Amino acid sequence: MKTNILYEDSDLFVCRKPAGLAVQSGRAFEPDMVSELKNYLAQKGGPSPYLGVIHRLDRPVSGLLVFAKNKKAAADLSAQSRSRQMEKTYRAIVVSENPGLPRASVKEETLTDYIKKDADNTARIARPEEPGAKLAQLSYRCLQREGNLALLEISLKTGRYHQIRLQLSHAGMPILGDTRYGAFDSPCSAGAICLEAVKLSFLHPRTRKRICYELDEKMELPKTI
Repeated sequence: MKTNILYEDSDLFVCRKPAGLAVQSGRAFEPDMVSELKNYLAQKGGPSPYLGVIHRLDRPVSGLLVFAKNKKAAADLSAQSRSRQMEKTYRAIVVSENPGLPRASVKEETLTDYIKKDADNTARIARPEEPGAKLAQLSYRCLQREGNLALLEISLKTGRYHQIRLQLSHAGMPILGDTRYGAFDSPCSAGAICLEAVKLSFLHPRTRKRICYELDEKMELPKTI
């Protein structure tokens, strides 16, 4: 199974999604995380398995996700995600020839924009008054800078379609490998961009204890590109 299950109990899964695999493709015979996890549950026996998708990562993005195994847990986790009780941290390698590319610092910067999803499954920065435009906000700090590359740690304040990819690109810092939003090819694996969900924290829907998962091996700047 491509999906890496890091934690499992009667209420939920915490998984690491590989880049290139969709969370839920909607296409017959195309592998995705939902299908793999449902097959895993079916092999364990019992009634038809329930799997609640709480949040998503774009196909070329890797990292941590939580899935619910019953409707009560799904409702609770979804509410946490909407109310920002669920904390999500990402790392990204960004590229720019702009001398304004951030330098390593403990200081956090905030990006605030309005995003609109278009019919071609891309997103764009929109005017606040434009119909369908939604507030998008994230904060980031620079962990490392080498030449025209920088390693950023990012915290999402909202969860919009392609938000990190679009906002960083709009700020003149497209993610390495994200050719859709203005960067060039990536040294990452095929089908991947240099963006990963590295930390996930939430309240367990039944016990109310805080669960926190953080990847041991985190993204680092490449020596060459």
